[in-house]
Amino acid sequence: MGVYSPVPILLDGELDAMSAIMQRVVDQLRADGITYSGCLYGGFMLTKDGPKVLEFNARFGDPETQVVLPRMKADLVEAFLACDNGTLADVDIAWGDDWAVSVVLTSAGYPGSYEKGKVITGIADAEAMDGVTVYHAGTALDADGNVLTAGGRVLDVTAVAPTFEAARAQAYAACEKIDFEGKTFRTDIGLKAILGRENL
Repeated sequence: MGVYSPVPILLDGELDAMSAIMQRVVDQLRADGITYSGCLYGGFMLTKDGPKVLEFNARFGDPETQVVLPRMKADLVEAFLACDNGTLADVDIAWGDDWAVSVVLTSAGYPGSYEKGKVITGIADAEAMDGVTVYHAGTALDADGNVLTAGGRVLDVTAVAPTFEAARAQAYAACEKIDFEGKTFRTDIGLKAILGRENL
């Protein structure tokens, strides 16, 4: 329902622990003689006992990608080609210092039953805001060119800004510019980053 990057609430050693788990997977693939080239996404949950694996995917995470790639200071196509050619170590991949926050707009009833075909307005107004990108997830076009809801997770509204608070405020301001019948979204995305995870 929402995501942010980077994550300011990691405790000492948690990022290293997650990186070590990812490295173990890569090492095991190599030991098994498997040549893996491409994206390997590890989804983790922070617990009182340290990071725990939720899932692995051979694709980017959604909506996580919407706050990671905008901060990437490298050519994504070049990185993909280097993966394919086995030369990724030669590519300089860096991450910007900006913060990114994304809020998912959903259809009423999601994740249960929901209606489709509701006209969406305000996307252009939201994208006209500084640092805002609206990613389509569950949308379609009708014969007149109107954007319609076509899924439970309709849009990801992402804002990039110099501070976390600014990115969060901009993302939510952009969400308010978009409208469709039954629009729902969480209003607490990123509160843990502001208040600290022990306070929620």
